Amino acid sequence: MEPAPPAPQIVRFGVFELDVRSGELRKHGRKIRLEGQPVQVLTCLLENPGELVTREQLQRKLWPSDTFVNFEHGLNAAIKRLRRALNDSAESPRFVETLPRRGYRFIAAVQFAEPLRPDPPLDSEPGTSAADPVEPIDIPTATVTGSRRSYVAWGFGVITALLLIGLFLWFRGDSHRSPVIRSLAVLPLESLSGDSTQDYFSDGMTDELISELGQIRELQVISRTSIMTYKGTHKSLPQIAHELNVDAVVEGTVLRSGQQVRITAQLIQAATDKHLWSQSYQRDIRDTLALQKDVARAIAAQIQIALSPHEEAVLKSGNRVNPEAYEAYLRGRYFWNKRTAAGLAKALDYFTESTAKDPTYARAYSGLADTYALLGDWEYGVLSPKEAYPKAKAAAIKALELDDSLGEAHISLAFSLQNFDWDWTAAGREFQRGIDLSPGYATGHHWYAWYLTALGRPAEAIAEMKKAETLDPLSLIIGADLAEELLIAHRYDDAIQESRKIIDMDSRFPVAHYELGQACVQKKMYDDGNAELLKAIDFSGGSSTCTSNLAYAYAVSGRRNKAMEILDGLKQKSNQGNSNAPEIALVYVGLNDFDQAMAFLESAYKERFNPTILFRPAFDNLRPDQRFQDLEQRIGLSR
Repeated sequence: MEPAPPAPQIVRFGVFELDVRSGELRKHGRKIRLEGQPVQVLTCLLENPGELVTREQLQRKLWPSDTFVNFEHGLNAAIKRLRRALNDSAESPRFVETLPRRGYRFIAAVQFAEPLRPDPPLDSEPGTSAADPVEPIDIPTATVTGSRRSYVAWGFGVITALLLIGLFLWFRGDSHRSPVIRSLAVLPLESLSGDSTQDYFSDGMTDELISELGQIRELQVISRTSIMTYKGTHKSLPQIAHELNVDAVVEGTVLRSGQQVRITAQLIQAATDKHLWSQSYQRDIRDTLALQKDVARAIAAQIQIALSPHEEAVLKSGNRVNPEAYEAYLRGRYFWNKRTAAGLAKALDYFTESTAKDPTYARAYSGLADTYALLGDWEYGVLSPKEAYPKAKAAAIKALELDDSLGEAHISLAFSLQNFDWDWTAAGREFQRGIDLSPGYATGHHWYAWYLTALGRPAEAIAEMKKAETLDPLSLIIGADLAEELLIAHRYDDAIQESRKIIDMDSRFPVAHYELGQACVQKKMYDDGNAELLKAIDFSGGSSTCTSNLAYAYAVSGRRNKAMEILDGLKQKSNQGNSNAPEIALVYVGLNDFDQAMAFLESAYKERFNPTILFRPAFDNLRPDQRFQDLEQRIGLSR
């Protein structure tokens, strides 16, 4: 009896082929990234082409009965990742068909074939392979009676062979060198819960990992705002890395089941889409902070960054946290990151709940500080500065009393000291401390840029804002504020260019139109400026700041009646909590009524207004006035 033929190792379908033995999936002969459960699912389907493979069969094949996993959600995630790799669709499948509530069927034609020429192995550089043989060299045999030509050919052949062998060994040695990684992006961790209402948890895990890695000074880590734009995207990793200008990306999954949390993370070299490292970590939810530090420390080890003693200590420590307090904190961050008035109100509720669940949880107080800081900012205007900033300051101080190593809390404290207390020395000290602790925190560099502007250091302010933009390249507010820094420096063309770049990213972002409108007005492009400011008012829902700038534009372009009409409206909208005094002063500057402008600036001074409005070129005509200079001195501004 003849032995059974060996099972085929290569299965080909469409432009793909799967090496069943190694689990490698290739497209046009080039390896594409897919591993673990999705490959197991694909293998199982290819073993039964055209036939139903039930969900129960896949469960038995993929997960032993004692495995910690939510099977339904895990399988759904595996199928989703498989379809993404195959560029397949559940609605119009070319490869994997879903049979609702039953299972899946592989519907494409399948053939068993010899493999295409393999890619270089993972430890080789593109274009070289440790497994590739050196081409044989035909070296003629030399004899004593041979011609001179044969000796020359023999000598040339020997030299050529030595050169080729040397090059081969050099490439082989180079292929084992670790890639240089000094910038990376942590892509949104994929939740395996299958429940979109649980997104706050996976998003929170992403935020925490970014925060942990952002404490490493030698590593540039892209901030959360830019990262979240790629949530659910089907872009390739090299494309994402190119857009974010990073050397590597981290991607992975999060699974929460009861009191257990599991993170699976992998590190991918961006340019080549080359898998460098992967690992799973599982802990009790009380140890989630330590879990994040484990992952961050492992990534730092893989990219071979030398950590400072402080960074070593930070990535080793990890206090336990009350699960209910931690969950409320994650929900708070989820809504805080929406950066809307409604989102901030919900964030305030959740951070307050978190502090009530665990009064010793420093991060919850840091979240409170961040929320109050934005609630009092002109862009949202939910609370008056007198109500918001003292609460922001108190929450930040409490956070630092509990944990002085929180860089974000130092930044929030600095923000309050600058914008409300006008304590520039203390604010500068806190900014420096916060940035030292969290050098990758884009908001720290963002807010520090405004501090430098107040000190009359515009070039440094622009450089710091550009640093924030590098860390968070898709942040609309950072890009718009960079445009305003350029405006303050009287670099109007650059401000226009930066504003338009942000508008290209989001045509309805009001602050970008507001900055563009200001720059156009300063260049006396009044029609363009007015049009942009009208858009800013519309998209912002009637912001007083945008409205006052339109009135100023009308005033300086000779449309005084329109300016006065808006001015009357601003006065009518004033109330005890928000008098619009700085905005009204701006309109009076445009009308060349400096006495009224100074009167309203004095009112703003008593209300502890945010003095950044005074930096704008619109106030240039008022700067020679001794009363204005006296006001700046009392606030502590250096111009």
